[in-house]
Amino acid sequence: MRLFIVPISTRRALIYARPVGQEISKERSYIDKITNKAAETWAKWEEAEKGWKKHLVNWGNRVQQRIPYQEWGLKSIPSLASQRRSDKSYGTKKVDVLFPGNAIRSEKLHSLLYALATERQDLHRKRMYWSMLATPLTIPVGLLPVIPNIPFFYLVYRSWSHRRALMGSKHLQYLLEKNLLNPISYPALEKLYAKRVSHALEKTGADTPLIEMVKDVEESDDKLLLRMSDAKKLATILDAPDLALEAERAIVQVQEQLSAHEEEDQKQRPPKEKQT
Repeated sequence: MRLFIVPISTRRALIYARPVGQEISKERSYIDKITNKAAETWAKWEEAEKGWKKHLVNWGNRVQQRIPYQEWGLKSIPSLASQRRSDKSYGTKKVDVLFPGNAIRSEKLHSLLYALATERQDLHRKRMYWSMLATPLTIPVGLLPVIPNIPFFYLVYRSWSHRRALMGSKHLQYLLEKNLLNPISYPALEKLYAKRVSHALEKTGADTPLIEMVKDVEESDDKLLLRMSDAKKLATILDAPDLALEAERAIVQVQEQLSAHEEEDQKQRPPKEKQT
């Protein structure tokens, strides 16, 4: 497994895990029987031009886009148990963590990762249990003819999603506590972020030394760093095709949050006095 830290803004980052070598076939073969079948069914429903299938697909896609990017990132990290099943030597050597050293100070990477690992654990645990407990209440809906029991499947999916994110966060916490992470400031990421930081921060040029650039990032307000076109670039740079979708989702969500925060600040500012 290899971990990537992708700064979306100067204050927020996406974590993403990519399996390597034999981990890919072993891990995916174990869960693909279910996920592939669900994906095939969903793809068929997407072809519907009208009816409940079309409405369901549109609703489902909107719901998935609203799931926090932090949850998607943690879900990409396999559980510690499954990782040990796919790699018997797991835990005897360090896991590489690739990040741009000109956007994140290496000395602060540990605290960033620890926050990503622990700050949402209670939330995922509570919502997992809530979804599990609420699932039986949807059984009467299944008695309705023709239309499937959407609330039931939704709650089952959310319960699974929260559990997956919780297991991923615990795995990351384990790696941190056992000092099993090997941070690497990746030159290709540094090159991309040099351009994006210089565009986001007026006083910082693309040729600014790494130490000065990361200092400017730390001292700035929260500003969006990535563009939508960067998602596929990241996937290519890191050889992780699935990362493109996760990065796009994170960029959209962070952009919306920053815009909402800016609007709120403007509302709270005192009105300018009219000149007479």
